[in-house]
Amino acid sequence: MTAPLMSVTWTDHLTGRQGFLVVDRLVRGVSSGGLRMRAGCTLDEVAGLARGMTMKEALHYNPEGRYVPLGGAKGGIDCDPQDPRAYALLVRYLRAMKPYVESFWTTGEDLGLSQDVVDRAVAEAGLVSSVQAVYPLLDDEAAARRRLADAFAIEVDGIGLDELVGGCGVAESALAALDRAGVPYTGTRVAVQGLGTMGGATARFLARAGLTVVAVADIKGTIANPAGLDVEALLAARDAYGTVDRAALRPGDRELPGDAWLSAEAEVLVPAAVSYAIDTADQERITARWIVEAANMPVLPEAEELLAARGVTVLPDVIVNSGTNAWWWWTLFGDIGPDAEEAFAHTRRSMRALTEQMLARAEAEGTTPRAAAHAIVADRLPVIAERFGWYR
Repeated sequence: MTAPLMSVTWTDHLTGRQGFLVVDRLVRGVSSGGLRMRAGCTLDEVAGLARGMTMKEALHYNPEGRYVPLGGAKGGIDCDPQDPRAYALLVRYLRAMKPYVESFWTTGEDLGLSQDVVDRAVAEAGLVSSVQAVYPLLDDEAAARRRLADAFAIEVDGIGLDELVGGCGVAESALAALDRAGVPYTGTRVAVQGLGTMGGATARFLARAGLTVVAVADIKGTIANPAGLDVEALLAARDAYGTVDRAALRPGDRELPGDAWLSAEAEVLVPAAVSYAIDTADQERITARWIVEAANMPVLPEAEELLAARGVTVLPDVIVNSGTNAWWWWTLFGDIGPDAEEAFAHTRRSMRALTEQMLARAEAEGTTPRAAAHAIVADRLPVIAERFGWYR
């Protein structure tokens, strides 16, 4: 694995906390990748995420599309987002990173940060937008910015479209795997770790497709019901951090320890919260047939090897959770308009095609889905570089 193009470590002068930026690759002089905030965030973690963004961008390369994939990058801040000092720290980080955001790093929400918080901090830091580096690549900047703003203003059943498209993509990847295996949706059980932006939307789309969500986990623990949870009621009872008000639970819902989602009796497991959630010991408790990585890097490589050896399929994050990032660019570049149904339809088509291509290649080559996804990236990166150059 080659070294990233650039790594920056920043130390806050007031708190001593550190923030990081890793630019893995540039395409047409620009890179894309969200900004996360969590206690314990490290440079190595951000570097791995930046490499993942390079892969996600390449996987969505369509030579006939208006959206041309960017390079990969990622930002991270070592702080609990619920710390009273977190917002001021975020603003100072963005002020320090201002030259990069202005020039070649487009960013947005990620673990611990919502887009509205990022937008507010971006404005306070004196930036035009978290994605302003991409503006010079647009045919009509004013129209593109209006289109994206209109898309962000859309709500579907009380949840913003920007929150829903990622979960739509995760769900479609899972459904594509079920279809390929000939498994009916009805009777298929799901356990979800994390009921924030990605996990909550994934749970909604899978439940509406006919699957039964039997367990969800948040910071307070796991909520389980073998007969199925009322996903919509739980979503309505969340706070801004994805924590469910237990007063909304029904008589049949049980409260279990935080890690009980791992061993839930379910066919599909969706880790949608933190990285490194499943290690070699955790994997022994898993009875699911599929693990669908809605979070970034939730399954450690050693655990994935053991899971594969006993027939558990891991659908990797580089494809599964790439829908949100792609939706931003499909909308901004004009491949789709600010319309929920158009966004969901385009996301479903794209994510299903990618998932099916990955699974077919894995089967043909006798590899894991992750290895197949990486092989697709390896095919596409030279094509992108040949068309646009390595650094421009």
